[in-house]
Amino acid sequence: MGEVVLEARGIDKSFAGIKVLDDVCLDVRSGEVHALMGENGAGKSTLMRILIGVLHADAGEVLIGGRPVRIGSVREAMDLGIAMIHQELNPVLDMRVYENIFIGREPRGRLGLADLGRMRREAAELLDAMGVKLSVDAYMRDLSVAQCQQVEIAKALSVDARIVIMDEPTSAITDDDAENLFAQIQRLRDAGVGIIYISHKMEEIFRVADRITVLRDGRRVSTGPAAELDEPALIRAMVGRSIDDVFPKREVPLGEPAFEVRHWSVPGRVQDVSLTLHRGEIIGIGGLVGAGRSELVESLFGFGRHSGGTVLRDGVEVQLRRPADAIGHGIALITEDRKRTGLNLRGSVLENVTLPSLGRLFASGLIAPRKERRTVIHYMQSLRVKAASPNQYVAELSGGNQQKVVLAKWMLTEPDVVIFDEPTRGIDVGAKRDIYELIGELVEQGKAVILISSEMGELIGLSDRIMVLAEGRCTGTLERPDFSQEAVMELASRFEG
Repeated sequence: MGEVVLEARGIDKSFAGIKVLDDVCLDVRSGEVHALMGENGAGKSTLMRILIGVLHADAGEVLIGGRPVRIGSVREAMDLGIAMIHQELNPVLDMRVYENIFIGREPRGRLGLADLGRMRREAAELLDAMGVKLSVDAYMRDLSVAQCQQVEIAKALSVDARIVIMDEPTSAITDDDAENLFAQIQRLRDAGVGIIYISHKMEEIFRVADRITVLRDGRRVSTGPAAELDEPALIRAMVGRSIDDVFPKREVPLGEPAFEVRHWSVPGRVQDVSLTLHRGEIIGIGGLVGAGRSELVESLFGFGRHSGGTVLRDGVEVQLRRPADAIGHGIALITEDRKRTGLNLRGSVLENVTLPSLGRLFASGLIAPRKERRTVIHYMQSLRVKAASPNQYVAELSGGNQQKVVLAKWMLTEPDVVIFDEPTRGIDVGAKRDIYELIGELVEQGKAVILISSEMGELIGLSDRIMVLAEGRCTGTLERPDFSQEAVMELASRFEG
């Protein structure tokens, strides 16, 4: 590690009178990976948005190479050598790779027109230097998430970035793609680039980080070498307490079948899948990316068409043609993408939580504002949602608190069958524990749970049985005594042909 290339000193930031950053300091050195850790709502995203010019600090200063600077916009941040690769990539889908790399900074020819030849040539050189086999003429909409991420790294290199911020870079890519990403990180480190790395995956942090800074409730708790910490110590620093049992499995006697699926198929995605889910039971669904897990549960909830099969609720056949049918039969689906399909980002916490239950809460057709507010506050407290009030917009909340709003919305419908699709993706260890406790409470109440998770420890730690899909087919079901990562992966890799 070399000289300090970026330093933030005494950063304060408040929203609506609530302080979200309080005298926060952070420094990044050339050739190091500096992990920024903390629970959702700790202030990580706010600090990063200040560093890239999206927000302005109320107090404090930022120094680049020891010189105080004012970062008034994302363009100014890029000009200063700061680039950010966001968790939720937002490429221009109808543009080509080389156009995305140079968007807003197109080199110009003599007549002032964009020099497309130079853009293509320099984009190809950047990707080649990264060891990435990708056509610069490909359209972004045809790329995988991992390839889009590589284009973002190339964009950072194209501005000669001295500091690269990576926000949850592996949250939506495969393990193989993550290995490629780690190789790119090593290349950046070797080139003297300072990297701020944000992730909730502990194994990643201890693999890539040189130093770790922990924020809690908007304040810096500690900064130190990663080699001097272990996972329990890091968790204590983040949440302020010890979490001894990572996956709190509750042993519950199984009741009658609550949800049965027989010979269910979705055109091109799912083929002849059957399962029986009992009250008090958690069935995990495992499989690789593209195995058909999300497509299965979304079709069962009434999203899209299925080509065959039947569903029984408490032994009675039901028709699930649309989500309203599923909700009416006591089924809830916490979708994989909370921002796209789980929330109305322009709405308040109150509006999001009560929306699916308005007809049941106010059968007379008239909304009672006080009752609505009391109900929402109850669920906010029980799920420990950190928000200024029920009227705060969900877009202003951290990822973990947004996920809790989604949970509150569905818990208010009082479902009997709850389907969780990647419920802890991109959220911190404390919020994960809250969700695990909620799942335990649901099965203790006699609810039935389906859990889709790409985190093997989560799937194995919480499930009573695991059904594994490969290429849309069920390749086997494991009972708890037979659980192991190897057993799940063996079934997940059973492809036809």
